[in-house]
Amino acid sequence: MAKAAIRQILPLGLKESVSKVRSSVAYAISAIAHWDWPEAWPELFEILMQSLTSKDGNEVHGAMRALTEFSREVTDIQIPGVAPVILPEMYRIFVEPDKYSIRTRGRAVEIFCTCATIIANMAEMDKAVLKTLLYPVLPMFTEALVRSLQDKNPTTSDSGLKMEALKALTVLVRHFPHRMATWLPQILTPVWNTLTESASVYVRTVVNGTDETNEAVDSDGDVMGFENLVFCIFEFVHGLVDAPKFRSTVRKGMDDLIYYVIVYMQITEDQFVIWTENPDRFVEDEDDDTFSYSVRISAQDLLQALAQEFESQCATGLASAINKHFHEADVARASGDPHWWKIRESCMLAVGSVKDLLLEQMQEGKLNFDIAAFLRNCVLDHIASAESTFLVGRCLWLSGRYAVVMNSELIQRFLEATVSNLRDSESAVVNLSCVRAIWWFTDHLQNSGTTSILNSFLEPILDGLVSLATRFSSDVLSLVLETLGCILSVNESFTQSCESKITPLVIAVFLKYNSDPVITSQVQDVFKVLVQNAGCRMAVQQRLLPTLISIFNASSDKIPMGLQAVALDILQSVIRGSSAPLSNALIEQAFPPMVHCILNTDDSSTLQSGGECLRAYVSVDLEQLANWRDDAGHDGLWYAMQVAGRLLDPRSSEFTATFVGRLVSILVAKAGSRLGENLDLLLKGVLSKMQQAESLAVVQSLVMVFAHLIHGEMEAVLEFLSGVPGPTGKSALEFVLVEWCSKQHLFFGLYERKVSTLALCKLLQHAVSMQDVRIANIEIKGDQVYTSNAGVKTRSQTRERPAQWTTIPLLVKICKLIIYELSNAIEMAMNSVKEEDTEDDEIEWNDDNSGGDDAEGGNLFVAETQGIDSSLTAYCGLNSDYLDRKSVV
Repeated sequence: MAKAAIRQILPLGLKESVSKVRSSVAYAISAIAHWDWPEAWPELFEILMQSLTSKDGNEVHGAMRALTEFSREVTDIQIPGVAPVILPEMYRIFVEPDKYSIRTRGRAVEIFCTCATIIANMAEMDKAVLKTLLYPVLPMFTEALVRSLQDKNPTTSDSGLKMEALKALTVLVRHFPHRMATWLPQILTPVWNTLTESASVYVRTVVNGTDETNEAVDSDGDVMGFENLVFCIFEFVHGLVDAPKFRSTVRKGMDDLIYYVIVYMQITEDQFVIWTENPDRFVEDEDDDTFSYSVRISAQDLLQALAQEFESQCATGLASAINKHFHEADVARASGDPHWWKIRESCMLAVGSVKDLLLEQMQEGKLNFDIAAFLRNCVLDHIASAESTFLVGRCLWLSGRYAVVMNSELIQRFLEATVSNLRDSESAVVNLSCVRAIWWFTDHLQNSGTTSILNSFLEPILDGLVSLATRFSSDVLSLVLETLGCILSVNESFTQSCESKITPLVIAVFLKYNSDPVITSQVQDVFKVLVQNAGCRMAVQQRLLPTLISIFNASSDKIPMGLQAVALDILQSVIRGSSAPLSNALIEQAFPPMVHCILNTDDSSTLQSGGECLRAYVSVDLEQLANWRDDAGHDGLWYAMQVAGRLLDPRSSEFTATFVGRLVSILVAKAGSRLGENLDLLLKGVLSKMQQAESLAVVQSLVMVFAHLIHGEMEAVLEFLSGVPGPTGKSALEFVLVEWCSKQHLFFGLYERKVSTLALCKLLQHAVSMQDVRIANIEIKGDQVYTSNAGVKTRSQTRERPAQWTTIPLLVKICKLIIYELSNAIEMAMNSVKEEDTEDDEIEWNDDNSGGDDAEGGNLFVAETQGIDSSLTAYCGLNSDYLDRKSVV
């Protein structure tokens, strides 16, 4: 009764005068409808449809909000009952501008777009839903969407409505290219007009900030920024590029399209202010992996998509667009326009963003563009003129990108300009652009073996990097440390001379930013470069180890959380960067407190890092570790066993064992004969931890111990596992192999999968050739058994009637897993050499064609399974039907 009363009362809230109350009620109605409609609340849609015809604007808004929220949550089971009712009504609202507000009509388009997406996804399994649910309204909706893009009346259309229309058209173009082909000419004209007309508005209002703009506001009072319309235009073009049927259309207008893309790539007035005041934000936004999003970044993404899909046309189109923009910039500059440099900077950004494409086209003779002359006559001139800090910075950035095509004389000139700006410029933007350019120059010169050019610049570069590291933090510091590590690897003698300046700085950075995983990772890289230099190694250890030892010895409640784990990671980097024999300081001073820290902590990250640090000791110099003894007479191997036991302790969190498999494997491989009876204890510890483990990463780490052993000590490991009881009373061999084979298809890491797969191959070969009944008698879960009338099950029904599985011999499962890995390897090899599809090979997709299985993938699997040796099939005691199944896991 209470639920029924709530369902009766809630729709009344859609009439409330407060927008936020209406929105909250709409969300509540949607949440309830997701579960109760239509069975328990059949009258809901009738109520909402009546509200849509109300003369009360608040009630109409509330009903549309409810429908919007509900459409986002509607399922493929509900959509057949929703679409025939809601889509015609949404069309009616959309095409009645005199009766409904712009925002209400925009919500109608949004609901249509959501429903169309759901129906498109359903059509992948059942094409019939298109004819019954979408096609009846598709022509009239498409026509109305096109008209809305053409509507220039501000009382009936604005950027917000055009944005929703473009979103809907993008969905239709992506999912129904065959149906939309006839509409494309009518669609392209208004979309292109919107793109070009919006460009001038965007430049005046957003890029230059010379005009005010009246931005659209949605029904909840949120501003719908003009940028959102631009995003939608670019997304529509992406949709055309992704659809083979429409790529020729994009190709025809490539020159003009790229011209406008560059316009939208310009720095906005807001970005100018933010980047000037906040260099960290500048570094973040300019990073290739940035999480920021803007029109500038969206335009870059579109340019790169065009470059990938239309290589030749994009290259020539870019060259043509740059010539036009440079001429227009010259005219604007002569007329006194203070913003003339922005389009030049945007052109430089475009040239740098598709560097690989331009160089490839020039090398193949398909693009007539003298990049060396462009760099010498244009880029260097802009750097020297220093008319705009952002233009200077972009030119410096561009010079680093194209270092690969410069001769030594041109590199020398650009390095002089870069170092001069790094030292003298007061602009952080210019300084940071110099840092990026230095990284690219250094990387190129190292790859080409011509780092001698850098020698005379190393000292001022280092001074500039140190100055930036002391002035800035966070993202700037990360960029500086990355470049510092690159510079320190250029000249060993120079690195030795500046070690006393670098090591204290990096230690200070580590202590201050130990909670920042990016910076601490780069700190490790710098320390590794320093200790790989024999002339710096001892000095670095003398400065660094006292700090690390004091951290290891400190009580965990006296230091920041996670500091000990980071200290262990840094010590690991120092050890990895060193060579055998390790210094006495690393063995006698650092090792004891490190082990003490690991054995006396409950922190999972510290235990994980400690295990990896100990593995570095064992890997680099096991002999030295084994020969060292403490006052109690325990050697380094004894402590290694204690740490391994601590990580494998079943009472500790399973995540402490995330990397323990690597430690155990290297201990067994390098010190197996010295471990004696401890080896059995170690492997029993692995078994014990495996029984507790649920995380895939932990299970994989532990399984890899036995996979490595199978490669080298097959009979010994089988004998050991056969003699140890598992958790169910059967042998541990069965437990390990069942656990292994049930998760093999989920394992990650190329090396780990190769080791594991080859171990299974050896295991299969051994079991068949030796007729090992210990393995042959093991059975494992096979494929799930489905019934024709299963239907959708509730949770209680699932508990009462759990899923049924076949049972198959373990060797059959191993066969299937090996075939699965082989098919993946073949597919990867084919993809790596597969050429990009050309326009001549494009497929004319037809929405009316029924879908089917991936013939190539299916044939590959069947071919492989049919090739299995018949004697192996007979030995497994099964007919070939088990092996002919496509589902291997």
